[in-house]
Amino acid sequence: MGRRKKEPGSAHRESIASAASQLFMEKGIAQTTMDDIAKAAGYSKATLYVYFESKEEIVSVLVLKSMKKLCDYLSAAIQQKNSTRAKYDLICWELVRYQEEYPFYFKMTWETIRIHFEDRDFYLEEKETIRVGETINEMIQSLLLSGMEQGELQPDLEPLPVFFSCWGMLSGLIQFTANKEDYIKNSMRLSKEQFLQYGFDMIYRSISGERQIYE
Repeated sequence: MGRRKKEPGSAHRESIASAASQLFMEKGIAQTTMDDIAKAAGYSKATLYVYFESKEEIVSVLVLKSMKKLCDYLSAAIQQKNSTRAKYDLICWELVRYQEEYPFYFKMTWETIRIHFEDRDFYLEEKETIRVGETINEMIQSLLLSGMEQGELQPDLEPLPVFFSCWGMLSGLIQFTANKEDYIKNSMRLSKEQFLQYGFDMIYRSISGERQIYE
């Protein structure tokens, strides 16, 4: 324990959060206790509470980490392509990559972010998560507005409702495909990539009005 005392608090928090993340993936958040986390991280429970006051605070740290990764992925995707459709396609596949690399974080992103600050005192990480989420919202809304101005998307779209509708459909499609890959392959004779592309095309056509001819 002597070595640990010399480490900065951020190193302890990272070690604990990492252990908690693994437990959350294995057991689920609700089934994981602070005792479990302390044991997995190699700390006493009393020491654990020096760095985190609750399991909810640990979750907030992991969700923020997740959102920052997602923001980086989407920002890079938007900067790489010129047309609205090309940007959209790359965003879709970056979301797939994110889900494949960080399935637990992907799931947490949609399920654990709260926005009603008046309910209780929120952790700084939770408020920062909302800020990062707003950055993502602004990026995608700017893409939608640009597409409308360039005539690539329908001109009468409401950017915010469209954004959240597409976001929900894309995330649901990606999670469904991850859960049902074998079924899709056996019943539809489609690969994961083919099924996803079909769904991505359907969603894009709903906001662009374009027709798609499949080969």
